[in-house]
Amino acid sequence: MGIHVTIVGAGLGGLVLARVLHVLGIAASIFEAEASADARTQGGLLDIHDYNGQIALAAAGLTEQFRSIIITGADAKRISDKDGKLLFDRQQGLGIRPEVDRGELRRILLNSLPAGTIRWGHKLIEVRTLGDAQHELIFANGTKITTNLLVGADGAWSRVRPVLSDHKPVYVGTSFIETFLFDGDTRHSASAKAIGGGTLMALAPGKGIMAHRHRDGTLQGYVALNKSEDWIARIDVSNPRIALASVAAEFADWAPELTALITECDVAPVLRPIHALPIAHQWARVPGATLLGDAAHLMSPFAGEGANLAMFDGAELAKAIAAHPCDIETALVTYEQDLFPRSTSVAEETDRNLKLFFNDSSPQGVVDMFKGFVASE
Repeated sequence: MGIHVTIVGAGLGGLVLARVLHVLGIAASIFEAEASADARTQGGLLDIHDYNGQIALAAAGLTEQFRSIIITGADAKRISDKDGKLLFDRQQGLGIRPEVDRGELRRILLNSLPAGTIRWGHKLIEVRTLGDAQHELIFANGTKITTNLLVGADGAWSRVRPVLSDHKPVYVGTSFIETFLFDGDTRHSASAKAIGGGTLMALAPGKGIMAHRHRDGTLQGYVALNKSEDWIARIDVSNPRIALASVAAEFADWAPELTALITECDVAPVLRPIHALPIAHQWARVPGATLLGDAAHLMSPFAGEGANLAMFDGAELAKAIAAHPCDIETALVTYEQDLFPRSTSVAEETDRNLKLFFNDSSPQGVVDMFKGFVASE
């Protein structure tokens, strides 16, 4: 086939797109801002869902490799109140959402691509629409290329998105402070015991301390607070001691095994304000360009769908291109007609869950939701 797809962004969605295209005999190039595959750590654990993420990996021909990195028991779930009292405890997990390390999953995808597919060190700074479905990409290193099939897989602050949409992500009112405690079982045994084998969600109105256990015993925490953007601006993460003290003060009356995930943090905390695009975000058809993943439908993480949707988007887009190799516009229309309602439905769910986690009845609403999952098995 004479098609060549230009992908911006080497996250999971862009990698799945390139891999499925390769399986289907279609060439692709990925342009990535980071200097190498090891330029930064790749975050925490991901639960890979059987109705989208696992389907995408199957289309990529990577099911066996995916199964080899599943962390047994890591899909266990606990919910507690601020005093550490367990309200829900499902240590055998729910079965359909096995957990993997994001970095290991990305490595599998990277290794599945032909050498030279990814152009590292290419930070996109501008896209110019030229007409006839062509776009010129200008990179910070001086490189310029022209493409007639551009896919923005470049995340929340996508440089490709403005070609299709004027919308920008908006702060949802909740921020995470990411923490790490190493050697959990030996150095932080009380916290490790509270977390159990998988994920703990300790919740209260307006705040929460969530954590999960990595394969090597590292405890990764996500401390959530409903706070204004002014509060975010006052948190000085360049001074970890002061930043952690400010956050810990918000949890002064919480159980010590929970607050230890803040006060005993072994690295500088990472502040992650949560942003989202409009729930029903979509765009008018622009010849020769489209989006996937967070670039298309950024949402809060309270349904665990971000990475799964991005991979599913990539696989579905690849299939649409392969189905219409001589009519790319039909391929993009076909892809977007399914993308928009799919992402809107999930965005509505994650917005409901965000409110449920920290509303005035928290944590009871979340307990009821997880009990419902168990009952429907």
